[in-house]
Amino acid sequence: MKKIMLVVFTFLILFNFTFVFSVQADDLKLAENAKSAILIEASTGKILFEKNADEKLHPASMTKMMSMLLIIEAIEDGVIKWDQVVQVSENASSMGGSQILLEIGEKMSVRDLFKGVAIASGNDAVVALAETVAGSVNNFVSMMNKRASELGLTNTNFKNPHGLDDANHYSSSRDMSIIAKELVKHKEVLEYTKIYEDYLREDTDRKIWLVNTNRLVRFYDGVDGLKTGYTEDAGYCMTATAEKDGMRIIAVVMGEDTSKIRNQEVSEMLDYAFAQYKVINMLKNKSSLGKYRVENGKDEYVKVVPLEEATVVKKKSEKDGNLSYDIKLKALKAPLKIGDNVGTLTIKEDGNSVKTLNLTVDKNVERANFGNLFLRNVKDMVMGNISLN
Repeated sequence: MKKIMLVVFTFLILFNFTFVFSVQADDLKLAENAKSAILIEASTGKILFEKNADEKLHPASMTKMMSMLLIIEAIEDGVIKWDQVVQVSENASSMGGSQILLEIGEKMSVRDLFKGVAIASGNDAVVALAETVAGSVNNFVSMMNKRASELGLTNTNFKNPHGLDDANHYSSSRDMSIIAKELVKHKEVLEYTKIYEDYLREDTDRKIWLVNTNRLVRFYDGVDGLKTGYTEDAGYCMTATAEKDGMRIIAVVMGEDTSKIRNQEVSEMLDYAFAQYKVINMLKNKSSLGKYRVENGKDEYVKVVPLEEATVVKKKSEKDGNLSYDIKLKALKAPLKIGDNVGTLTIKEDGNSVKTLNLTVDKNVERANFGNLFLRNVKDMVMGNISLN
């Protein structure tokens, strides 16, 4: 009888544990207060959670993520420079909402203006930069919508670079996550969005203290961006990104009731992602797939690299399958430039294709001239004779 009772008791304990666990798993709730939300892994774009992700809503200052993307791309393309001095226009200085108190005619570097956008969400700062990049706000907004189209955003239309409410200015949490995914590829942006506090005009009588509108930068380990937002129509919004153990997560919420609820729900989304998922890098931190010969290239060899990270996202509770990858290269003929599609890398699990990435080269390769080819042929002949002897 004692043995029977022990077995029954043990069964009840195990049954109760299993029942409680399954209820907790089934009852998992995220972003319950948000009108719209999405949670993705940044290197793959894999969606880990979504709620009304395609609903068109006012994005408020999360709009500035697209503005920052265009600004950093302009810097990288040499259109403007970090140390370039910008003279503030009347239009920029007159902006309401969050601002860094720019005055008409004031001169400030692109770097400091970018800080004003990334840390303090300055509407005046982003307008000054928009005018510098595109010549006018209208031209810059056209660039924003063109870039949105290039990224495949289907529920976004921009009317300004700052996010103040406009009836025809809208986006969705999915589209915001796609912009964020593109933005975090530019690591220099994160050097600014992760700053919790800083100063502008520090050695003047107009010194201003910048405090990050994204409090999670300070209070959630691993968060280094990206952008908060609030207007009366939009409610409280946030796109946050955090990196832990080699995995970067992006969480978006829109239409929250308070900043406290917004921060709490984003934190819960990040907690869930880091607790449940992991990322596997197929190249094991290698930056390239080896060197390959370029036909008629001024440089004889070039490295081949994936255009995106060769990663796979898995649930920690799932058993890892047999992961491998295949490479298919086109003939490498000069001229070549970074971004050219030179082949594909296909990631497989247990022999089944799970992801295909385009490959490119790690540097531009010009076509060799007659002199280059002549010297190369002479070198090959000499080295051939040496090896034969």
